[in-house]
Amino acid sequence: MAPLKTVRAPTTASLPNSLRIPSTTPSLLKTLGKISRQSLLDLALEWLDEKNVQLFPPFLERDQLERGDDEELNPYPAAVTVEDVRETYRELQSRKGGKREVIDRILEGDWRHGITLRQLAMADLRYVEDHPAGSHRWTALKLAPIRGSKSSSPDSGADSLSDMAACIPRFHPATFLQNLQREISPLVKAHYHISRSKSLPLTFLRIFIADSPYQYPRQPPEVFTDASRVVYVAFPDSSPFLYTSIAAPPGTKTAPAAAHPLATDTRTLQHILREAIPKALSRPHERYTLEPTSLTAKSLHALLALRGPGRTNSANGAFSIFADAVLEGSPLDPRASNTVAPEEYQNEGSSPEKQDEEKNGSEEPSSTDAKTQTQTKKSNIRSTDSEKDPEGSKRRKLAVYSRFGTAGTPASAAALDRLDIRLLDSPVAEDEAPDDAADSTDAPTMTLTFHGADVVSGLRRLAELGVADPERMPSWMTGEEAVSVAAVKGGRRIVPNNER
Repeated sequence: MAPLKTVRAPTTASLPNSLRIPSTTPSLLKTLGKISRQSLLDLALEWLDEKNVQLFPPFLERDQLERGDDEELNPYPAAVTVEDVRETYRELQSRKGGKREVIDRILEGDWRHGITLRQLAMADLRYVEDHPAGSHRWTALKLAPIRGSKSSSPDSGADSLSDMAACIPRFHPATFLQNLQREISPLVKAHYHISRSKSLPLTFLRIFIADSPYQYPRQPPEVFTDASRVVYVAFPDSSPFLYTSIAAPPGTKTAPAAAHPLATDTRTLQHILREAIPKALSRPHERYTLEPTSLTAKSLHALLALRGPGRTNSANGAFSIFADAVLEGSPLDPRASNTVAPEEYQNEGSSPEKQDEEKNGSEEPSSTDAKTQTQTKKSNIRSTDSEKDPEGSKRRKLAVYSRFGTAGTPASAAALDRLDIRLLDSPVAEDEAPDDAADSTDAPTMTLTFHGADVVSGLRRLAELGVADPERMPSWMTGEEAVSVAAVKGGRRIVPNNER
């Protein structure tokens, strides 16, 4: 009788959750090494939970006997029951130790037979949860109805509130994943993992994109831990926006499988995914598309404040005083203008001048602390300037509050870490410019980039010190337009048609 041959029949199914990556894969050590020790222990106990232990069973003594492995060669003896494994990780939680100890216990001990794709996805999302302000760079995209669909017709709503509600499609995770798989499966193979955030009003979707699984030779196990093949999508609650992120930063090495002549480029795979997401959210007579918002940030808190649920979506910069309820009334308040004084909404406690004055009055500068001496000197300079022109200092302070509102203060959660500006003005006069250069408005003549922990806070600080004139600063510099990318011509930001 001839031996049976393995036949790999094509299928449109996604990569299974139970697909195991060998625990000896070196990149697994790097993936788990990004997570803190406490998070690793919590993750292991989550795998051992009653609802998950059947999906991620640990390596037990009975598995040892079936495989016939030599127990003496392994530093971690196999446990008898699952409860014994749980007690081991609880004991690790109760004492101090190193992170490498936990990683070795997972890869060489309790899950020495391999880590499944779902376990790997849970580990990646745990890292995102632990670092919401610096794990990846997120791009905000807007879900907009396509013209001609029911949601974009004039009869679908008479006011802006109904129009906004029409732009928020119903999100059912199981149905969405089924529709997304139907859009992607003819082109690429993918693994999907959806999870609810434990600390933010978000639903995360992690998608691992692979090339065709029917190529020969087969892909190495390092492909399944290739960060450039992972795309994250975050769906905020009750918001017509979503956030996407590419896991691999620029310059990251990819797996060697991309050298295959039939392998698909990673950027192409990600483009396929972005095209499929709005189609998966669409329904008959309710079609959606994704539009850019000129906003990217590392902090998910900033994206939720600027492109999330709530009133702050259209109340940034100068208008943030109304959204944050630090000023009585509204811009449409029919009362007289002198009813509410500017001093009522000025947050004196967060004013840099007052903080320095209180610090100087309560603490004496130490001769050994150079940082304290530098701050004291700067405070003395500002005090001298205020004494020379107290009216000008007060007038500048009021102008800063009227332009920035609460943006750039510690009370604001919208902290942009980068602001890219492209100046499109011609370096020569219009009458001296050649005729063929009249329509060349895409190439910038100068590019400015501000980056830091909070760019708006830094610009506000320059205005408070008198370096920049707050009354002449454009709205995209005061945080009012909530953008991180701006194309400027003639002193005004060019708004793309799909953002209007």
